[in-house]
Amino acid sequence: MANAKNTVRIIGGKWRGRKLRFPTVTGLRPSKDRSRETLFNWLQAELPQAHCLDLFAGSGALGFEAASRGATRVDMIDNNSQVVRALETAKAELEATEVRVSRSDALTFLARSTQRYQIVFIDPPFASDLARAALEQLHAGRDRLLAEAPIVYLEQARRDPDAWRAQDWTVHRDKPMGERRCLLLVPTTLDGP
Repeated sequence: MANAKNTVRIIGGKWRGRKLRFPTVTGLRPSKDRSRETLFNWLQAELPQAHCLDLFAGSGALGFEAASRGATRVDMIDNNSQVVRALETAKAELEATEVRVSRSDALTFLARSTQRYQIVFIDPPFASDLARAALEQLHAGRDRLLAEAPIVYLEQARRDPDAWRAQDWTVHRDKPMGERRCLLLVPTTLDGP
């Protein structure tokens, strides 16, 4: 399933230093330590007691990091059965009772969910249209899916077109990191953090 190089380390909180193993799957590309450190510095005031959604969960780095730092609920969604098994194993090893892992297509999950989230992580495979589609669904279902003053984290390739542009999202934070771009978005019609 996972070899020694397929690990990512939790960088903060109660599970700091613990490693997550993940399978080799096309398109699975964990957020780098530097990206996560920046992201969780941005979110440190919002994370305690937050309900988070990790779409395209992959390695679980974002979702487990959020739970490690105080989120009270983290729903992790992925449609690959190998990935879901690895996430379930990590959840059991960490005794992460605040984490729920679901095997589902992210867009199908958004269409059906009734849970409201303060923080949503969107980090799909690069060079796909999944980020734009997820942002569209989140905005269209904002009354059903988003809590008051929600924050959306988007990680995309720097060369990819801005998935949020022609939609009702405002960039709250934006940091290029090598070939990646890390953004915090808030709905334009709602107050952000």
